[in-house]
Amino acid sequence: MQKLLTGMITALMLCGLSLSVSAAERPDLLTVITSDSNDTQAMALILTRASVQQGSGARILLCDHAGELAVKGSDMGSTVVQPADASPRQMLAGLIQAGVTVEVCAIFLPNRVFDEGDLVDGVGIARPGPIAEFMAAPDTRLFTF
Repeated sequence: MQKLLTGMITALMLCGLSLSVSAAERPDLLTVITSDSNDTQAMALILTRASVQQGSGARILLCDHAGELAVKGSDMGSTVVQPADASPRQMLAGLIQAGVTVEVCAIFLPNRVFDEGDLVDGVGIARPGPIAEFMAAPDTRLFTF
């Protein structure tokens, strides 16, 4: 199988065809993070940042335990990971500064002791309709962590 795939790629390249995708053709990315694992959160955010740097649009949805990444004063995601030399909280802040839409799930706040004022600046509350529409778009890729 590996030889067949390598042969097909080589044939495409010899014909002048490219497998790379231009920035205009890159799909949007919806990253859904639910894990409370610092490493999992970090990897999700690293991959999202890399996609944005390569020209993809991105949106992040924080649900379940990962929603606490967006809560002021929370320790969630505060451990620095290597080689990124940043914590998930710092990475999230950088993505917000880069213009990435970050939201907590619609059911996150009503099922916690937090309210909208407890969210860090730049984080909103997702509404199911717009999230479902974004997910269903043919040019959206869904990453879940």
